[in-house]
Amino acid sequence: MPAEWEPHAATWLSWPRPDGISFPGAYERVQPALCAMVDALAGSEPVSINVCDAAHEKVVRGFLTQHRARHEHVTFHHIPINEPWCRDHGPIFLTRAEEPRALVLDWDYNAWGWKYPPFDDDNAVPTRIAEKLGLPVVEPGMVLEGGSIEVNGTGTLLTTKSCLLNPNRNPELTQKQIEKRLHDYLGVTNILWLGDGIEGDDTDGHVDDLTRFVSQHVVVTVVEEDENDANHDPLQHNLELLHAMSAENDTPLEVHTLPMPGRIVRDGQRLPASYANFYIANTVVLVPVFHDANDRWAVTVLEKLFPSRKVVPIDCRELIWGLGAFHCLTQQQPLIA
Repeated sequence: MPAEWEPHAATWLSWPRPDGISFPGAYERVQPALCAMVDALAGSEPVSINVCDAAHEKVVRGFLTQHRARHEHVTFHHIPINEPWCRDHGPIFLTRAEEPRALVLDWDYNAWGWKYPPFDDDNAVPTRIAEKLGLPVVEPGMVLEGGSIEVNGTGTLLTTKSCLLNPNRNPELTQKQIEKRLHDYLGVTNILWLGDGIEGDDTDGHVDDLTRFVSQHVVVTVVEEDENDANHDPLQHNLELLHAMSAENDTPLEVHTLPMPGRIVRDGQRLPASYANFYIANTVVLVPVFHDANDRWAVTVLEKLFPSRKVVPIDCRELIWGLGAFHCLTQQQPLIA
């Protein structure tokens, strides 16, 4: 599995349905952030968008036009979806030496531990995309969401015990058996386990809200300075773990930190806002921001870590109501040289 910063042939998205459950009472209000995401990718790479049918495509085209988002780089695919979180239900693309030079992994998907049925259309997305691209499909036979893993492309994978070892995913598999599947199907040799995720995260602790590779030996991880915040202790524990970790060649990880935005609560629910949920595209990095005092700090950190890419902050105060941001929405298709 290539690293996210390696060249993309396209970014895949699954556009939310008007009757979906991800943005209750806020479907119209979330569209500006979605359209800004598409527009920001215009000079970077093609964008493939899954929509349920022609009527859904017409709705999405209308939003893109209404919000003045460039969309000449967009291709629509009539692939039904339940919810928009393509990182988790979409294909994981692998590269390989023989022809065809890419394949699709179709992991099982159960909506983060059977939380949001139905999810049968989402579960079928990887194979349907592979059929459109003419790529072979491999089914590892294990529940795995794309947001639960982070790879450096040279053999090391980061994940969390709170998610991958949760009994609501693969209760019949031990940690060693899960590690073997990751070795066998992702081509990794070195698996690094973090602990718990952030408060309000309904995925049971996806790593893409916590810690991200930005190059082979360099990670950036979120920390909470307020000792009274529920996120302080688990994030400090993860930071300590990272400082003791090494990549596949025994090179210690270089660890940088990102702040957390202030607590965001809506309808009595804490929302899992995190600057770590950025997306690395070919020429840009899309960063969720929240009209928070720490927005500029987070953007500055990422600008230093991605000097060859334009860091694009996009207001996600409505998007986070769906409990995810840009990394959750996207899935990269690697460019085959």
